[in-house]
Amino acid sequence: MVIPQAVRDAIAAHSDAEKPNEACGLIALRDGVAERYLPARNAASSPYRFELEADPEVWMDLWDDGYEIAIFHSHLTSPPRPSRTDVENIGQWEGSPYVIYTVSSGEFGAWRIVGRTIEEEPLS
Repeated sequence: MVIPQAVRDAIAAHSDAEKPNEACGLIALRDGVAERYLPARNAASSPYRFELEADPEVWMDLWDDGYEIAIFHSHLTSPPRPSRTDVENIGQWEGSPYVIYTVSSGEFGAWRIVGRTIEEEPLS
């Protein structure tokens, strides 16, 4: 997966704006390249977990237009890898790309979660 600097900057800006809570959103991918970031609302309003709240029409339109959708959320200080809570709450996004940004370090990580298995995705 490739996340260009403009998309990384949009993710970082949204994550900073949501502090002290986790931010979340959707990343539209075409052929493994992030074309845009769509901020969503963290309905949990929590620094420890997120509940993605985005209009279903947004991601359905992306799917209809041929995009793959990556789920994004931020961590304030912990490493950019899925937590036990992330794995337990993957739900309908199981198998989709899963991107995490750590606000304190500026690091990104990309994963896929299938069942209880976490697989790292190459990221550049």
